[in-house]
Amino acid sequence: MITQLDPPLPLETPKGAGLAHFVIDYGPEADLVWVVFMDKDGACWSVPNPEIRMALNWTMGRRKPSADAPGESDAARPAASVHRVFPRPAE
Repeated sequence: MITQLDPPLPLETPKGAGLAHFVIDYGPEADLVWVVFMDKDGACWSVPNPEIRMALNWTMGRRKPSADAPGESDAARPAASVHRVFPRPAE
């Protein structure tokens, strides 16, 4: 099944940033595949789900990761800073 995303979603991929316009679902035993048009050159790539990350968005709590203080755990952080930013996949 293919689903058109409206609005497109800003994603980070191993090939750079882009907008996902479609997502393809091949069923329960396959990864979702995101159809992404790259910001840099407009190229279209089909990217498997494990290789994409949402773009940073300060308002939504997806902020640039900062180094944790030594010994600081999630339990010791205030609730507002528990949001996680997922690392970009290795190229």
